[in-house]
Amino acid sequence: MPRSSSEETLDENRQQNQQSNQNNHNDRTDDGETGEKSNKQDGGSVGFWNSELKSLFLSQKLMYLFTALILSTFVLGILSLYWAALFRVEQNLGALVVYVVDFDGMVAPYTDVTPVVGPQIVSAAEALVAPSGSLGWVSLPASDFNYDPIAVRQAIYDQKAWAAVIINPNATALLQNAVQNGNTSYDPMGAAQIVYVQARDETTHANYVTPQLTMFEMEISSMFGKMWAGQVLTMAASSTTIMSNIEAAPQAVNPAIAFSTYNLRPFYPPVATPAITIGLIYLIIISFFSFSFYLPTHMKFIMSPGHRPLHFWQLIIWRWCATVLAYFFLSVFYSLISVAFQIPFSSPPASETMVANPATAYHYGSFLVYWMVNWVGMIALGLACENVAMVIGQPWTAFWLIFWVITNVSTSFYSITLAPHFYYWGYAWPLHNIVEASRTILFDIHSRIGLNFGVLFAWVAVNTVLFPLCCWFMRWKTMREKKKEAQSKEQ
Repeated sequence: MPRSSSEETLDENRQQNQQSNQNNHNDRTDDGETGEKSNKQDGGSVGFWNSELKSLFLSQKLMYLFTALILSTFVLGILSLYWAALFRVEQNLGALVVYVVDFDGMVAPYTDVTPVVGPQIVSAAEALVAPSGSLGWVSLPASDFNYDPIAVRQAIYDQKAWAAVIINPNATALLQNAVQNGNTSYDPMGAAQIVYVQARDETTHANYVTPQLTMFEMEISSMFGKMWAGQVLTMAASSTTIMSNIEAAPQAVNPAIAFSTYNLRPFYPPVATPAITIGLIYLIIISFFSFSFYLPTHMKFIMSPGHRPLHFWQLIIWRWCATVLAYFFLSVFYSLISVAFQIPFSSPPASETMVANPATAYHYGSFLVYWMVNWVGMIALGLACENVAMVIGQPWTAFWLIFWVITNVSTSFYSITLAPHFYYWGYAWPLHNIVEASRTILFDIHSRIGLNFGVLFAWVAVNTVLFPLCCWFMRWKTMREKKKEAQSKEQ
């Protein structure tokens, strides 16, 4: 029976719907090939395991491993400098020299007294010379100081030694007089004195010098007390007055002798710690980041539309002057932080052989000198960062910053005296001289500020000479990169 035209039309529609459903099913069940082709045509993204990324994965694996190798080598090499600064401390403690000077019975009017106290203390100090991990005990004759105990204090202030044990000229005479005559005013602490300057390096004193001095004092008091008590009892057996004298002045037997402590320049106030330690790290960081902050401003003179570029040599002069001027203002605000937290800047200087707290080196001019140290130090630190940043570029400048911080910190916040001799280059590093100059200003310790400024100005001079060369190198590198980009676009 022949089919009508309407039935043929329905069959055709049914076939088209089936074909459409089949296509949709294929799209849904396809593994991504059709979708990938569509995405490729539409410029969309691809899957993580797409074959197009195979070659890229290979190259990036190598780059990833190479970067990890560089970072690991850098961590092992540069960070080791920080750890190694304290690696030989116990072996180098002998470099912390402590003078032991015996004046007992050597200065008139006590020259006719047979000394007892002095020889005991000296022999005890000499017994400490051999052991490893001990301070550098050195026994010196009184004649080296012209028989003047104040001259020993001057030597400690002048940083010829880290501390001194001084046996006073009348140590034995006063002790014997107290026993023989019952001197009730006898003070055992008049027998000897310990002298040091804490503000020279409060960390070294607290960790190594002071503990051993305290231990030495206790050992001497105990040893001498036993010996002296035996002698006094022997005298008392043959003289009844000795026993009554001991009852009147028992301190002449126990403890018999003690040590007066003279910290010529205490580390005070505690808030001064950031000004000579951690706070100076931020001085490095601020000087480093000023390059990236000010570079866009400098580039406006040669890249902005609407005007011809500035002469290159004039740009160099502008950049140097603008950088130094920026450090001028940054350093004053950095210095004002110390003033805001009431670090003394107006205390007068004091006698070098007397205890003074607080004391500053330049009285009312101390803040101005402190500011100048920070300014010149910032130029020394910052120009080096500018030069290196222009030469090595990103991302290597991050390595430079870490290197610059670690090498400066490890030779400034820790005593180079206790470090291996390898670290002696630290005496020429900028931050070491900033720290030393700041201590001189804030605590009135022995001054080498002329040397400190000289080292800083040497850094400024060398980096100023290198500055034009580094600017030229950065321009050459930038022009070469632009040329390569233009060539790649043409191809």
